[in-house]
Amino acid sequence: MAQDFVERDALPPGSAVADVRLGGAPIGAARQTLQRDLLAPLDEPVTVVCGETSVEIRPSQFVRVDLDRALQHLARTKAEAGLARRLAARISREPYGAAVPPQMSVDRSALDSWAAELASRVGTPAVDATLVVQSRQLVAVPERPGFTVDPRRAADALAIALADGQKRVELPVVRIEPRVTRDDLGTAILVRRADRRLFLYEDGRLVKTYRVAVGAPSFPTPRGRFKIVRKRYMPTWGNPGSAWAADMPKMIPPGPNNPLGTRALDLDAPGIRIHGTNKDYSIGTAASHGCMRMHRWDIEDLYERVSVGTPVFIID
Repeated sequence: MAQDFVERDALPPGSAVADVRLGGAPIGAARQTLQRDLLAPLDEPVTVVCGETSVEIRPSQFVRVDLDRALQHLARTKAEAGLARRLAARISREPYGAAVPPQMSVDRSALDSWAAELASRVGTPAVDATLVVQSRQLVAVPERPGFTVDPRRAADALAIALADGQKRVELPVVRIEPRVTRDDLGTAILVRRADRRLFLYEDGRLVKTYRVAVGAPSFPTPRGRFKIVRKRYMPTWGNPGSAWAADMPKMIPPGPNNPLGTRALDLDAPGIRIHGTNKDYSIGTAASHGCMRMHRWDIEDLYERVSVGTPVFIID
């Protein structure tokens, strides 16, 4: 009985919290052991992967461990065993202490806030495929998917991982598909003024080249990105009222004398179009009033390959 009094502050033999064996250690020593084996690992970094972003956290930011509650539970086991049981165990050296789970909890409020802040930083929008001019050619820039993070799902996944003691966590992401892929780019036109050439592209790939006439030095073909806004079959030419057209009729119907030839593709640049011509000899020169002239057979071929909305890039 005297020994039982001496060991009144000791835990019952065989006591353990989670995988940490405490034996019959005094409560103070047991607390130090738990701080070393249970709490210290919570300061070790955990890698959190979210899409292409990787960050480190420490579980101690979100996990709380109630050592007092666990130790009180073990101490109560000893008290409930009674004096006779304790004396018998001391003689037989048979442990009667309990193994209890760690009294751990996750600070969900802190975890939710952290997940929301992470989601606001790492999500990326999808990028549509597009066409750009590089080295005097049209180049297709491929699409790129994006992703977003659902903060609640991320917090749920992280809470489970922290409870399991994982050292690396991959958070779920939602993939965002681009609206335009390379195969959706369709038809596009590139005109190089200095070369007197028109290049036709399909989905970023060159499919055909045509010779054209471009604007004379005093009436240069405008540079920039435009689009076809109207297709005209057997167009009627209308006098623009410019000085160079002062001696021309108000209109010229379809026929061999029509300056627009048999087809015209109006652009969203005022007075600028791609069209046929009644002056075939001008093809390959800088002779127009800003438009791009083509041989009849070429404009008729191009007319069938393009549509309203087709982009037109005009460069030097």
